Amino acid sequence: MATTEIPRVDLEALLSASQLPAMPQSALRILEISRNADAGPAELAVPVEADPGLTVQVLRFVNSSYFGFRHEISNVKQAITLVGTRTVKNFALYSAVFSLIPNPRCGQFDLMKLWQDSLRRALFARHMAAILGISDVEEPFAAALLQDMAVPLLAKEVPDAYRKLFGARRQDARVRLSLLESHVFGWTHAQAAGLMARNWKLPENFAALIEAHLDIDGPAAGAGASPGKQAVALSALLPATSDEGWAECPQFERQYHAACPPNAPAIPELLEQIDAEFAGFAPILRITMPECSLAGTYDQAGEPVAG
Repeated sequence: MATTEIPRVDLEALLSASQLPAMPQSALRILEISRNADAGPAELAVPVEADPGLTVQVLRFVNSSYFGFRHEISNVKQAITLVGTRTVKNFALYSAVFSLIPNPRCGQFDLMKLWQDSLRRALFARHMAAILGISDVEEPFAAALLQDMAVPLLAKEVPDAYRKLFGARRQDARVRLSLLESHVFGWTHAQAAGLMARNWKLPENFAALIEAHLDIDGPAAGAGASPGKQAVALSALLPATSDEGWAECPQFERQYHAACPPNAPAIPELLEQIDAEFAGFAPILRITMPECSLAGTYDQAGEPVAG
């Protein structure tokens, strides 16, 4: 790829707060309330109920197979009481972000495939967080879900450059988009997503989780790293639905076995569970089913590395 043909881009100017779409007021109010340690379900229910669309989404979310409650939850306060304020805060957050992300016409870029990849990674990060002993598994879930949220916006703002980057990656799936971005621009979509999160005044620990998702071989994924960063970084090694095969499968296997305790699920078992959860969760976010399951992609990748 002739990267010299792509001009440098000032990331901070591109994603300045004045250039980003505004976060919905309901989401901003929920974030504000969640910062108050004394706020409970009654307080958080107020901004949710003030937004009829968000109310419907929250109730669909809480009544989904993701939680598996036996009886239908019919009001927001009860929903928040059952699943927790952090869970509803994160749901409102990524629902709001989904509504803000553009669908650029940029080569063969497919926004639905990006959301399919993102939901798979989120579900994996949730499981991985539980395996690693994290009590709040919804934070890694939300961070993994939004780890690539900058890509569509970048593709919309600099389409000629990203058309070439997407084309180069399609020619060789072993080359990560982030490596191409770093080579051409000097920054990556992970840094862009972190900047977006901070411009939207999202919690700093959340922005840091998103920003570190590409640190596959660095501190975020290594021994001694925070379990949340490990879970999100490892999720980034899952295959993209637009790729043929799973080029990074051996690396994923090695790092999964290195990070997990001895009683962790076998990879095929875990991926089958994620596929099943995807089918239940995807309709809530209006995401379609991918053509090939994670378990099927893993099976096609060859024999797994022994743990």
